[in-house]
Amino acid sequence: MKLKYPLKKDIYAVILAGGKGTRLWPLSRKSKPKQFLAILDNHSLLQETVKRVKGITTSRNILVVTNEKQAPLVRKQLPHIENSQILLEPSQQNTAAAIALAAHEVVRKNSKAIMVILPSDHLIRKVAVFRQTILAACRVAKMEGNSVLLGVPPSCPETSFGYLKLSPSRPYPYGKNIRTVENFTEKPDLKTAKHFVASGQYVWNTGIFVWKASTFLENLARFLPSTADALGTIGRQWGKVSGRKLLRKIYPRLKNISVDYGIMEKAAHVYSIPRDLGWTDMGNWASAYKIQPKDRQGNSFPDSHISLDSKGNYISSSTKGKFVAAVGIQNLIVVDTPDILLICHRDHTQYVGKVVKKLKAKRQDSLL
Repeated sequence: MKLKYPLKKDIYAVILAGGKGTRLWPLSRKSKPKQFLAILDNHSLLQETVKRVKGITTSRNILVVTNEKQAPLVRKQLPHIENSQILLEPSQQNTAAAIALAAHEVVRKNSKAIMVILPSDHLIRKVAVFRQTILAACRVAKMEGNSVLLGVPPSCPETSFGYLKLSPSRPYPYGKNIRTVENFTEKPDLKTAKHFVASGQYVWNTGIFVWKASTFLENLARFLPSTADALGTIGRQWGKVSGRKLLRKIYPRLKNISVDYGIMEKAAHVYSIPRDLGWTDMGNWASAYKIQPKDRQGNSFPDSHISLDSKGNYISSSTKGKFVAAVGIQNLIVVDTPDILLICHRDHTQYVGKVVKKLKAKRQDSLL
């Protein structure tokens, strides 16, 4: 089946930028979560996400979903984005609600719209491949009822990512590279992850989704009817002062669930396009370590340093020009900020978020 590419005016990029980024603490803080940080160069992860989609759609078709506290940061980093393109969540209710909020706005603008859902905390090195893959996904998603997830072939048995089991490789109506998603697995244990990688049947779930806004809203009504009904009520008063008041009242009551669990694992006609995008989910300090330039011993240090008998370390300091001396250490993450020093083994970076929870429980808000 030959499908035509949709027009740029019909493609809407929805960027999810309301996360807390606790596993990149202490650099990622309440005042400036990780999506607003420049991890690798002078541009933040959010700014890089916007740059990537400019070859896919028009600037006016970019929507950013965030919360009221982070809105000033979005406006500062994206001065070309109009206020009307920034959708504010009254509270954080996970991705299903955030995407549903955006879907109502998109379908109000364009009933034929295709939504490209993009987390704002990813690094993608192969931008041209990414754009080609998104456009290919849009061709499939143009068919009512279809949903497409971008999958990345796993390079290691990562336990902090979700996995998609794909159908066997054979010609399909939409092309030989378009595979049916048969199963979802979220953050498997190491033994299971090793089996997934060895089987060749699984890809990492990037959390990048493509579908028509109408397809998503139909699935929302089917699988999360209370959320669909509530946002439908709000949508009828969209653009009015009463609509914003109603959103503040109703939104915090919506089911707190991810779009994967709430909808995608249950939906029909879900496809994936497995591609190497040079993709990294900046979920923790181990991910940050992977993307940094390293010396022959696998260390990533500030320019001013001496390293003796040290291997596999990542040391970062927010103090410009600070000298680092590393002696006899291995596989450590060291992050130095003006008020906090984090020292963590690279194999335990997924637990950094637990430190944030303990600080929150102790009401040490100045450290969050």
